[in-house]
Amino acid sequence: MTQGLILGAFASDRDDEPSQLSYAGEAFDKQVNGKLKELLALSGPPLKKGKTRIFHGLHQAFPNVVVVGLGKKAMGMNIDENWNEDKENIRAAVAAGCRQLQDLELPCVEVDPCGDAQAAAEGAALSIFEYEELKQKKKPTLQIQLHGSDGIDAWQKGIRYAEGQNLARYLMEGPANHITPTKFATIIEDKLKSFSSNVTVHKRDKSWIQEQAMGSFWSVAKGSDEPPVFLEVHYQGSSNPKEAPLVFVGKGITFDSGGISIKPSANMDAMRADMGGAAIIFSAIVTAAEFKLPINLIGLAPLCENLPSGTANKPGDVVTAMNGKTIQIDNTDAEGRLVLADALHYAHRFNPRAILDAATLTGAMDVALGSAATGVFTNSQKLWHHLYEASILTGGSSLENASLRTLHKANDRLPPSRYQ
Repeated sequence: MTQGLILGAFASDRDDEPSQLSYAGEAFDKQVNGKLKELLALSGPPLKKGKTRIFHGLHQAFPNVVVVGLGKKAMGMNIDENWNEDKENIRAAVAAGCRQLQDLELPCVEVDPCGDAQAAAEGAALSIFEYEELKQKKKPTLQIQLHGSDGIDAWQKGIRYAEGQNLARYLMEGPANHITPTKFATIIEDKLKSFSSNVTVHKRDKSWIQEQAMGSFWSVAKGSDEPPVFLEVHYQGSSNPKEAPLVFVGKGITFDSGGISIKPSANMDAMRADMGGAAIIFSAIVTAAEFKLPINLIGLAPLCENLPSGTANKPGDVVTAMNGKTIQIDNTDAEGRLVLADALHYAHRFNPRAILDAATLTGAMDVALGSAATGVFTNSQKLWHHLYEASILTGGSSLENASLRTLHKANDRLPPSRYQ
């Protein structure tokens, strides 16, 4: 089997000094009698962070070797970006190497742990993901594995993290006529079947939604012929079944046209990913189940489409939410808060220790913060700090950055609608 090999190289303190191979790189260089260092020096200036060099024919078992630039050692916390620089450099460098070897259509590649096998695994597995479900001619699958045995547990952990993220990407990339509310729920149910001893999946239908008086959610769902689903997943990882759960709530609009307040046609196809919040929370629960985390989790997602029709919401309509409050609809493209209102109210039935709500709620967030930051609104400083610390570790592979906005009581004094 023709294999590729990815090896890391650190930048020296001085720009004019040669790159320093990683531990695995040094070992490989000895196997080829110093040829790797020799060719690396001849191939150009010292390797910069995130850049790659490929060499052929150095080793019989590894005919294709890519050396990737890891930047300087021990960079630690990057205050400007709010991530661990060392981990992020490894992810980005390994990802660049994997993509280069993927283009050669190799069947297998071994990856240098580069000092952090988990980060290397995340970069490798995330980089080779492509949505090819509906293509007639698919690229050969590139198998990735750890080079050597140092850090195998950390490598497997990184692979699981990346697979969880790739599940969310798969759901968000799928065309809306293939990832309907029903299909979305079935995919998550299938992913959790092997954990049936401590996972329960409820796919609530239209009649249940109406019985629960989820008028806010139903007002959006009734505009489409596609049946809505209220997906509810319980994961019991704690030995105490009565332990208060952490509840995840995700926006699940599987296609958002804007409804009667229809969006511009340009780039509307991207609205197949408007259920990104739901995709993220259930991918997180699938990953938690794989790791057997000792906590209780509940995932809730109102899944439906937002389309214009004779039964769709109209600007000026007034609907009644599950908690009995009336809501006047100004713009039907603000459907996310309508479906989430009922889901968040329902979440309180479980007396949760905390509720985390994830949603592609508004393009205004991108205008305010840019594409590299995630907006966070919270009434809990403690919960915020947990998220912030996690984002530093996960870096660009997950929560890249965050901007904190506290939910002030002053917001309660905003002018009310005449229908409240």
